[in-house]
Amino acid sequence: MTEDEVISELESGMTIGIGGWGSRRKPMSLVRAILRSDLTDLHIVAYGGPDIGILTAAGKCRKVTYGFVSLDSIPLEPHFRAVRQAGAVDFTELDEGAFYLGLMAAAHRVPFYPTRAGLATAMMSENPDLRTVRSPYADGEELVAIPAFEMDVVLIHMNRADAKGNGQFLGPDLYFDDLFAMAGTRTFMSAERIVPTAAFLDEGSVHTLRVPRIHVDGVVEAPMGAHFTECPPDYGRDEVFQRDYAATAKDPDAWARFRADWLELESHEAYTTRLKERGAW
Repeated sequence: MTEDEVISELESGMTIGIGGWGSRRKPMSLVRAILRSDLTDLHIVAYGGPDIGILTAAGKCRKVTYGFVSLDSIPLEPHFRAVRQAGAVDFTELDEGAFYLGLMAAAHRVPFYPTRAGLATAMMSENPDLRTVRSPYADGEELVAIPAFEMDVVLIHMNRADAKGNGQFLGPDLYFDDLFAMAGTRTFMSAERIVPTAAFLDEGSVHTLRVPRIHVDGVVEAPMGAHFTECPPDYGRDEVFQRDYAATAKDPDAWARFRADWLELESHEAYTTRLKERGAW
């Protein structure tokens, strides 16, 4: 598929899960395709990075559920900071572990997972919809019930994929993208390269094959598709680009120019062409 073909499968009002972690291996070509679409009223679920920053700053979201929103080398995503402080979007703020349990519950098709995390903390007071449950065993312990994330669509980015929908990560961490893929009603995956199935083991061992085709509904070949986030070993984070992006959070005119110059180009191919002209690829 192409990015635009994926976006044509989405609708305003959907809950969309986005894989990756902070500013690491985010499906940025698909995020930009959402940005240039007419989709609105979205609920984004993510270990957030520039995906949440861009989409909330552009007014695409009604709600965000996250474990954090960071650019890693810039601890707090500045566009997200501005939107959050303005109270412009509804938020569900969970700690990283509770967020993981929401993913796992959805992937395992159970309504919730119990945890002690969050008891007697602001996670409960800031999320009044969270409920507790009583253990049915002799201990009778009260636990937080983290609900399964019900996601209409999930978007992830892998280093390699085949045309059948199998995905491979080659960097240091999968970032729970396997759970995202399992949890979504539908999952679309971009990848740096689409390779023959037999070629997967040319670059990684069997343990890197963690996204099976049964959970994937469409594949997009998108070289540099995670830029400006990192996607090792293919490339690192573009720190210069990221700093330029982050700086625009303080200047509406600069943000409008940056969107026009980079984020709202007509296609991923136009984006990568501009990267080459800039010497970033």
